[in-house]
Amino acid sequence: MTFIIRPARADDLQHLYEMAKLTGGGFTNLPPEKPALKTKLERSAEAFARTDDAKKDELFVLVLENTATQEVRGTCQIFTQVGQRWPFYSYRMGTVTKHSEALNRTFRAEILNLVNDLEGASEVGGLFLHPGERAGGLGMLLARSRYLFIAMHRARFADRILAELRGVIDEAGGSPFWDGVAGRFFGMSFQQADEFNAIHGNQFIADLMPRHPVYTAMLTEHARSVIGVPHPSGRAAMRMLEHEGFAFENYIDIFDGGPTMTARTDHVMTIRDCRTQPVADIAPGGDASIIARGTLADFRACHGRVTRGDDGVTLDHTAAALLEVGPGQDVCHAPR
Repeated sequence: MTFIIRPARADDLQHLYEMAKLTGGGFTNLPPEKPALKTKLERSAEAFARTDDAKKDELFVLVLENTATQEVRGTCQIFTQVGQRWPFYSYRMGTVTKHSEALNRTFRAEILNLVNDLEGASEVGGLFLHPGERAGGLGMLLARSRYLFIAMHRARFADRILAELRGVIDEAGGSPFWDGVAGRFFGMSFQQADEFNAIHGNQFIADLMPRHPVYTAMLTEHARSVIGVPHPSGRAAMRMLEHEGFAFENYIDIFDGGPTMTARTDHVMTIRDCRTQPVADIAPGGDASIIARGTLADFRACHGRVTRGDDGVTLDHTAAALLEVGPGQDVCHAPR
């Protein structure tokens, strides 16, 4: 396999733009807007260039490159602390219980509260794999490379981590949840709000969104049916997150109602199970693994085979070549 994960560069802009046009909408972290993508790449470059470990609101953009063709075929993102540049909003699903003595009946109503509970958490997101590469475990490589990066730069990330999954989008590109809730207050379609948020942030939510709870019984049946439901293309991503230790704790996206998954950073399986060891030898064989090396802009990750020993690891020749490592150099690895 000739695929490797590396930091995004300024000259990846066109590749990212072409992939962004394939997302089908509702993919806030990868907008099909070149100025917005350029801003992301510039912000990512600043994060990779900073060498101190103080926690800041930063963005790291990684890409999946086919080293044989030098084509970028996927991307993913890591946010160090959400809600620092502008508030981070979620809806939290809850229940209100009321009892009538006169009727001798108890009523329970599901409500949505606009909250900033997840502010300050780290976030993994923006994962997109080109449709032509959705085989061979490349989606998993993209996803898990983020956790190795976090483990290798742990001081820069929070103790809680989240992942927002895209919600249900209809064939016309609209959102039943948006139409049933926020769309009633903003005078714009889901596509317009989604594009505005991707470029300008979501402060307009704070400016215009009513602060009182939303009773789901007042919504249309269609809007209620998609609350906390991922987009069909995101079901595999949800299973991967659950496998890593993320859970749905009743937080949903304010735009499309998709589920927000959360975990304790140090409890994420890949972060918990990875080990950093020197390369002792390069030889065939070993266990299937995900392997990474390098700090910040020198970070690289790939699939490979590792034979673990007390004094170091043996890497297969392909992984060693992709990572450009040899005996004596450290690698971080986790079982595949």
